[in-house]
Amino acid sequence: MALSPLNLQAQLCEVNNTAFKSGESVQYDLYFDWGIIWKKVGRASLTTEMATYQNKPAYDIRLMAIGSKEADLLMKLRDTLQVYMSERLEPLYYKKAAEEGSYYSVDEAWYSRENGVSKVHQRRTRPGVADYTPLVSDVEDSRCVYDMLSIIARARNFSAEHFSEGHKTTLPLATGRTVDDETLTCLGDAIIKAKDGHKYACKGFSLYAVTKEGDKKEILRFYITDDANRLPVRIDINLKIGSAKAYLKEVKGNAHPLKPVK
Repeated sequence: MALSPLNLQAQLCEVNNTAFKSGESVQYDLYFDWGIIWKKVGRASLTTEMATYQNKPAYDIRLMAIGSKEADLLMKLRDTLQVYMSERLEPLYYKKAAEEGSYYSVDEAWYSRENGVSKVHQRRTRPGVADYTPLVSDVEDSRCVYDMLSIIARARNFSAEHFSEGHKTTLPLATGRTVDDETLTCLGDAIIKAKDGHKYACKGFSLYAVTKEGDKKEILRFYITDDANRLPVRIDINLKIGSAKAYLKEVKGNAHPLKPVK
């Protein structure tokens, strides 16, 4: 009760990570929405390693999605998301290199936090497009700012209140161009059948924005195991063309034993 609002806000940006550790490597089978069917089109991976960012220890978390040669004939997919986070899970740097069909862009965000204020410097570039002028922005927010990848790491360490069905958390997320208010909603319990031959009891989350017309636009959906790992078993991502689903195929280096549903 003695904490000032400023100190409380600063404290909320830092959390103890108990869900994952350096060396965790998760492999996924990647599926794409091909009209009325979902077709396997490649693979994805989510890896976590300890690294150094600006001379300080940091988690280097990467999510990669790579389409197969067969899928490339219809739409090339090479997406890489990377985030550096402090040991207390504060975002430090974010990068998204997205090659989807003929479109290729690189979004970056640099984070800092001073005196209870989050500062985000962002830049979008289009490598290979000669006449493209990079989009640059600087945003300040009193709240903690995340991005599409760091919010998954943060959700894996949510407190119990966030895991009740219908619980909503409004978060400012960096997109590489702007910082937008987006809502993360707990979808409740679900049993997800993974591609490793097991089923897992999970909690589902949906990240969405509200358009100017008042419609909900889902950006990301993910299901994390209802155990100490909070491991992402399924990740759904909306692309510029269609959408993709990644299902757990294999995991190594997890911090806690997995508990499949019998």
